[in-house]
Amino acid sequence: MTLCDGDSARAAACRDGDAAATLKFISMFVIFFTSVIGISSPVILARLFHGKSVYDKAILIIKCFAAGVILSTSLVHVLPDAYNALSDCQVSSHHPWKDFPFSGLITLIGVLTALLVDLTATSHVDGYSHGHGHGDGDGSKAVVTGYSRIEDDHEFKKTVVEMETVEAADERRRLTEEEMVKLKQRMVSQVLEIGIIFHSVIIGVTMGMSQNRCTIKPLVAALAFHQIFEGMGLGGCIAQAGFKFGTTASMCIMFSVTTPMGIALGMILFSMTGYDDTNPNALIMEGLLGSLSSGILIYMGLVDLIALDFFHNKLMSSEIWLKKMSFSALVLGSTSMSILALWA
Repeated sequence: MTLCDGDSARAAACRDGDAAATLKFISMFVIFFTSVIGISSPVILARLFHGKSVYDKAILIIKCFAAGVILSTSLVHVLPDAYNALSDCQVSSHHPWKDFPFSGLITLIGVLTALLVDLTATSHVDGYSHGHGHGDGDGSKAVVTGYSRIEDDHEFKKTVVEMETVEAADERRRLTEEEMVKLKQRMVSQVLEIGIIFHSVIIGVTMGMSQNRCTIKPLVAALAFHQIFEGMGLGGCIAQAGFKFGTTASMCIMFSVTTPMGIALGMILFSMTGYDDTNPNALIMEGLLGSLSSGILIYMGLVDLIALDFFHNKLMSSEIWLKKMSFSALVLGSTSMSILALWA
């Protein structure tokens, strides 16, 4: 961040390109390994406990922790950083940035964009289920009618056949509902990863362009914990969605490499253009992308994670202790991620 009236002598002393480059290379490896640990832990635990009685409850608690992490990331980390970038004196002193709160507008656009994607995906899922449901209904009618002709003089057998057919139709309907839930969970995980990737790219590019060793040094440790918590959040959603191994692995790899790749991209951009994190154009890009990703994460955290689990999950509504544990996990995730704002 640019100093308008601050201690310019201290800022000049902190600007050391060689020391900053060394710290960036170290941070790339540290952040990569901590990202792998964070996102793979829930996925591995889910596979180990799959099929056991505690599986669904453990996944639900992990997902509530994830919701707290995601919500805190958007409101405590991403949105304030985006606002500060667009409020910097080099940006806010010029038109149109000084005339309108663009960070709030772009955050709103992010929320509406996430809603549009959610509505589109839900419509697709509903169409899929209705198509399968009509087929089941016609098949049931055909089976019942056929047996009615064959067993016309045996009312008892006819009744048994009709009951079995209705039970089969109910079973197919239940399976269709489970497919819809899985499709919804997969869509949520994918959109959530897109929002997190936006955020990770911004963090990486900003660090990569920075030449301030005093800023980078504390960020290395803070971002390591940041990636662990954020990875656990996303990993919990991926584990619940039940993707195939290849898809799960690719999503985990994408999350793990995004921030290190962003750092490398920022270093390349600085070497090619001389832009750093104090450049007005860099600040504008950081503010706009940060606001957009913040809107996406706010929507996903509140609507697709918190509201979905606390108000529409049959398992949670049936057991009061699980609801208390889930809320505690939500608070713990929010608190853990919020504390990191002291350093990153």
